[in-house]
Amino acid sequence: MNAKDNAIAVVTGAGSGIGRAVAVELLRTGWSVALAGRRTETLEETAALASGGADEGVSAGAAGGVPAGAALTVRTDVSRPEDVSALFAATVERFGRVDLLFNNAGTFGPGGVPVEELPYEAWRHVVDTNLNGAFLCAQAAYRQMKEQDPQGGRIINNGSISAHTPRPLSVAYTATKHALTGLTKSLSLDGRPYRIAVGQIDIGNAATDMTSRMQTGALQANGEVAPEPVMDVADVARTVRHMAELPLEANVQFATVLATAMPYVGRG
Repeated sequence: MNAKDNAIAVVTGAGSGIGRAVAVELLRTGWSVALAGRRTETLEETAALASGGADEGVSAGAAGGVPAGAALTVRTDVSRPEDVSALFAATVERFGRVDLLFNNAGTFGPGGVPVEELPYEAWRHVVDTNLNGAFLCAQAAYRQMKEQDPQGGRIINNGSISAHTPRPLSVAYTATKHALTGLTKSLSLDGRPYRIAVGQIDIGNAATDMTSRMQTGALQANGEVAPEPVMDVADVARTVRHMAELPLEANVQFATVLATAMPYVGRG
């Protein structure tokens, strides 16, 4: 799939961080994108960033064809099945199909909480967002991609370095990211008959609001607190676009993109 074909993407968690960076990268290179997130105002800010000012493609509905690079904002809580159904219905109504889902919405949850003190409500919130939300979005994308003509599309799940190696005191986040790897593998297998390619990008220390504390000090496996290097989130966005624009006959099953000097290889 190539942006020159006026490809259509859904990006969850598009109001900030990695989701925003990926959405902007796709929009600026010709993709039409449905921006999903919990806050309409931040989604509109993302659309405006891509257009270099006031967004002209946010409103639903258009006479005639859909211009490349158009944006649609849809307020969505990915943990709610009805919100996810509405997101994909709005996307198909506006753009006609779905070629890409970047399954990105997620939360770290309360940081630095020992497992024996983690409230069940906090655990459930992380699981509902990171795992259940990813499943609901993938399921909705799968249904659409299977039935549309031409058939097929691509799903890219946002994993994490924590899908391989945990940080201290991160049981809920780490468990969901390990589970996301299983989701990716299973979806990838089940999508083969329908030209649905599924891959995962595992990201370490991209510079976003969520990782701002890394530069001042992050808890290490030995109990020390130490600053960690970060990388430009735009480098992640370009990697996602590369994965997205491969023909469906090719797939990046797993990609790991991380700050070169972060304490990951040999962590612990």
